[in-house]
Amino acid sequence: MKTKITLLLIALVVGFNTSYSQQDEECMNNLSIFDSYAKNKKYDEAYEPWMKVRTKCPQFNRAIYVRGEKILEHKIDKSSGAEKVDFIRDLLKVYEEYNQYYASKFPLGKMQYEKGKLSYKYKKELGLSDEQLYNVFDKGYTDDLNNFNDPKGLYIYFKMMVKLYDSGKKTPQELFDKYDDVNDKIEEEVGKLSEKVNKLIQKEESGATLTKKEASRKSSYESYLNAYDQISGSVDTEIGNRATCEVLIPLYQKDFDEKKNDTKWLQRAMNKMYAKECTDDPMFIKVVQQKNTIEPNADTAYYLGVLKEKEGKTAEAEKYYKQSMDLQTDSLKKWKLVYRLAEKNRKKGSYGKARQLYNECLKLNPSNGNPHLRIAGMYASSANNCGDSTFNKRAVYWLAAAEARKAGRVDGRLKKAAAQSAASYEAKAPDKSMIFSASNSGSTIKIGCWIGRSVTVP
Repeated sequence: MKTKITLLLIALVVGFNTSYSQQDEECMNNLSIFDSYAKNKKYDEAYEPWMKVRTKCPQFNRAIYVRGEKILEHKIDKSSGAEKVDFIRDLLKVYEEYNQYYASKFPLGKMQYEKGKLSYKYKKELGLSDEQLYNVFDKGYTDDLNNFNDPKGLYIYFKMMVKLYDSGKKTPQELFDKYDDVNDKIEEEVGKLSEKVNKLIQKEESGATLTKKEASRKSSYESYLNAYDQISGSVDTEIGNRATCEVLIPLYQKDFDEKKNDTKWLQRAMNKMYAKECTDDPMFIKVVQQKNTIEPNADTAYYLGVLKEKEGKTAEAEKYYKQSMDLQTDSLKKWKLVYRLAEKNRKKGSYGKARQLYNECLKLNPSNGNPHLRIAGMYASSANNCGDSTFNKRAVYWLAAAEARKAGRVDGRLKKAAAQSAASYEAKAPDKSMIFSASNSGSTIKIGCWIGRSVTVP
């Protein structure tokens, strides 16, 4: 009786199903043995009892698959040749069994991207073609998109599409469609994570302290956001010069008559041409006007503003930009729109307007600290213009440093970059000897021009 109770407690600690009957005793015994070995990273010793449980009672406990993955990964690392391939194939089988018996914990989408990542890693050993690898990922994406949400899996999936395109097995339209599909999925996942982080940041900003569990979740969310940031850039790198204006424009011209009432196609064509700076081409104007005729929205209003700005009609452009912000109701999509406008104003030197828009961005999506870094950079670049003395000019860098540090506080992805920026600005601010000479320690300096802020001398 004592042994049974001990085994049940072990299962509880592991955190898995604890249903138990007399006939399961052998499986429970072997479960406790392999679990103990696996937790202590004695994977070779864990292998035999693990295989007994897996073979005789595959539905007995989820630990069979969670621990089994680690056991087989060890076996793969420590083996070679045919034996190594056998262990790789067995891990692929374990993923299938995990989905078969515990689909709610290991759904199809997750199974496929895990199988895909393992197959990609050992492509040579398994003798797989690019098309075979692509199909593994594509099944997860097609049949269970909701659970196909692994950053690395999404990146490899698109990488395989690029390889198939380069080898002539996929058309340009298929490549661009998949690029949009993957980016839409990244945007969707980033949106979900950002909403979760924003709630926790709002709690912190209200003066409350996050619980240990909340702090752990926040760190995990930020880690995933960072991963999505990285693969988003990698996906753009992969498509590279395969999506230049010289490639896109003829394609859209060829398909326009057939697709001119397809709002999704029009939206993606507008977005792609704008992203690739094809806005001077008549085709961009044609697509924007058509989309605005059959389905006007925040994006078409924004692009109409871009066109009016190119014509030198600034007032009309501003009218469309405002309309685009008013039409957009999704806070995270609106954040992207406002950030885009802020960037536009920053690049043309309208720093006051840019700061206003960046601050609006921070209200819409407080977990993204990039606006703080942009504002800090504008302060620093204006130091010579906004100070009325050498000391006061250099004092602007204290303001820039303070703004940069805010980025690291709200956005865990930017902690390192924010700290480096703040340190760089601090190094340009007045040093101790300058403060001593000016005899103004603790005084407040008002910064002029567009900045219109005050800073306290340390």
